[in-house]
Amino acid sequence: MGEGDRTGLANDPTTRGGRVAAFFDLDKTVIAKSSTFVFSKPFFAQGLLNRRAVLESSYAHFMFLLSGADHDQMERMRAHLTSMCAGWDVEQVKSIVAETLHELVDPLIYAEAADLIADHKIRGHDVVIVSASGEEIVGPIAEVLGASHTAATRMVVEDGRYTGEVEFYCYGEGKVAAIEKLAATEGYDLSRCYAYSDSITDLPMLGAVGHPTAVNPDRALRREAVTRGWPILTFSNPVSLWARFQSPSSTTLAATAAVGLSAVLAGAISYRLLRRRR
Repeated sequence: MGEGDRTGLANDPTTRGGRVAAFFDLDKTVIAKSSTFVFSKPFFAQGLLNRRAVLESSYAHFMFLLSGADHDQMERMRAHLTSMCAGWDVEQVKSIVAETLHELVDPLIYAEAADLIADHKIRGHDVVIVSASGEEIVGPIAEVLGASHTAATRMVVEDGRYTGEVEFYCYGEGKVAAIEKLAATEGYDLSRCYAYSDSITDLPMLGAVGHPTAVNPDRALRREAVTRGWPILTFSNPVSLWARFQSPSSTTLAATAAVGLSAVLAGAISYRLLRRRR
């Protein structure tokens, strides 16, 4: 398992032949943009963000797309986001995400990622979305994708509002802690599991599984992937799942999730048929 063979789970004989999961980073791996930035417009419209915060978020997103994110950038982003959301009403945030999810996120999902997720599900693997973004954003997106579980950043909440403090930061070694916890509760054998990410900051997560893959890697991760002999994939086709498959429209999050899962499964069938023809 390389550098990530720190977890006793992978070497514990009791986990040999255990269940398999595919762990997916979210931003620039499954969707084409930063999941947090995607919702800046409706947050602004609902009065959660001021104009300056929107501009700062836009600049941070531009730099993220241009060069990825190193450790210092991620720490600055965490400090910015936590201070920005202090005092926000949690239910209002959940409501905004639910109301705008289809419009804002669905068109950004990489077709290649949707097919890969579906392929894992057909093979009987659990799919887990692991992201440094907040759980109120990551959870609904993961549900649309048909993921079995999520691991995301959790903020401290008091009286229904964010305090501006972080309870759990799902980043770097934090992602490893999250997947090890899931492995313990779900019976995953990490030596048989898969992980996908675009960022060098996810090197610990990639190293913690038996089958790591770099997706749209930044330069530092590409170097590591080449050195370690890891597969490298390029996802470049963000296409709305709703546009690809005929689905009944709905304004409810539950219906969106159900239709999204059906679309992913349909994509898997097409993906498997194409592979057989090669």
